[in-house]
Amino acid sequence: MPDREMSVYDHIGELRKRIILVVSFFFVSAIGGFLLAEPIIVYLQNTNEAKELTMNAFRMTDPIKIFMQFAFIIAFIITFPVTLFQLWSFISPGLYEKERRVTLSYIPISIILFISGLAFSYFILFPFVVDFMGRLADRLDINQVIGINEYFQFLFQLTLPFGLLFQMPVIVMFLTRLGLITPDLLVRIRKFAYFALLVIGGLITPPELISHLMVTVPLFVLYEISIVISRTAYRKAKKAEALMEQELNQK
Repeated sequence: MPDREMSVYDHIGELRKRIILVVSFFFVSAIGGFLLAEPIIVYLQNTNEAKELTMNAFRMTDPIKIFMQFAFIIAFIITFPVTLFQLWSFISPGLYEKERRVTLSYIPISIILFISGLAFSYFILFPFVVDFMGRLADRLDINQVIGINEYFQFLFQLTLPFGLLFQMPVIVMFLTRLGLITPDLLVRIRKFAYFALLVIGGLITPPELISHLMVTVPLFVLYEISIVISRTAYRKAKKAEALMEQELNQK
């Protein structure tokens, strides 16, 4: 059974404690980010996509800006599982024991999806876009002068959103188990969701059809997978409710 009901002040105090824990862990992780930022930047500068490019700093602050961005992004990635666990810890007192176990399993799934999104965008999408841009510049006889800030901003723009967008199935599963959405709702709003995903794909990628399709098609597939997952989660939620009602009636 869920734990005893908490007052509003108890909830606020508990939420405050969880936020402090996450923020504290983030700043500790930032120390690791500062140590890892330089070797990761050097490694990325020597990959196939970047080694033929001459990185330029057009402003005095570009190197430190990139270094700090990498440090905080690394800290965010390290903190991500802790954030999920603290979120689960905050809502778990209101869940039944079986629901706690099920929702706790969402954390490793979410981490796997986050890493999968980063991997897809970095190893598949990013090389394609860089190669396309390079070939286009050659055909137009354009000498590319690449700024290190612009290069890594472009890398962040293509990769980081995918780590978050790949959370769609687990978020849908979670919201379905909470009863906030249903598979029927997802089906009804499909065309609006597709439009939103098209817009998001357009914001992430350059104004070029192939790379846009490489982004939006996986997002459409993720949405359809989310509907299937929502149906499964909805059936399980209804089955759990029926069992609880049966147990209450027997008492």
